[in-house]
Amino acid sequence: MIINENVATKTALHLLQINAIKLNPENPFTWASGWKSPIYCDNRIALSFPKVRDFLSKVISEKIKKDFEGPFIIAAVATGAIGIGMLVAQKLDLPFIYVRPEPKKHGQKNQIEGQFKEGQRVVVIEDLISTGKSSLNAVKALRERSAQILGMMALFTYQFSIAEEAFKKNNVKLQTLCDYSYLLSAALNKRTISENQLEDLKTWRNNPSNWTPKED
Repeated sequence: MIINENVATKTALHLLQINAIKLNPENPFTWASGWKSPIYCDNRIALSFPKVRDFLSKVISEKIKKDFEGPFIIAAVATGAIGIGMLVAQKLDLPFIYVRPEPKKHGQKNQIEGQFKEGQRVVVIEDLISTGKSSLNAVKALRERSAQILGMMALFTYQFSIAEEAFKKNNVKLQTLCDYSYLLSAALNKRTISENQLEDLKTWRNNPSNWTPKED
């Protein structure tokens, strides 16, 4: 669920402007999963743009402050959300931790990095939601340490049904600054994509694992 329409549109425009999100239905990208995708999203690029990162972290901070009462801590999903999570924690003057995909193989073999006590209340920060697997893996690691998950805030979601179902199943409230629908609307209004490309992009979202680009 997006925070609000105004934030969703502004976020989409920011991410398109700095090329954090690229749309190319004719020459699709290949994800690590092997899926062919007309979109590539790397929100970490936003960290290189002071005004954009300030906007994103400010909006998340204000929403967290409005929705949740302390005490709680901020946890980021490694590695993509560490930067924005740190900024949010700094703005809210809250402790910060991050969660690795799996425990380290050496040293103290931590999966949760930072000072964390069992049973603490946590708001999780994520940069991108695709299937939701990595995000919920972080939630699982925290819950195994008896953390109380208040919710998750993410910059962007592809709105895959598999992710929505997974978050509901795991009882995690997800809120995002922007989603795929608002991104396409902003891209069309900005003339980053055409009407024909829009239809192809919509088709991909409905069946991403079997999507193939249209032939000329």
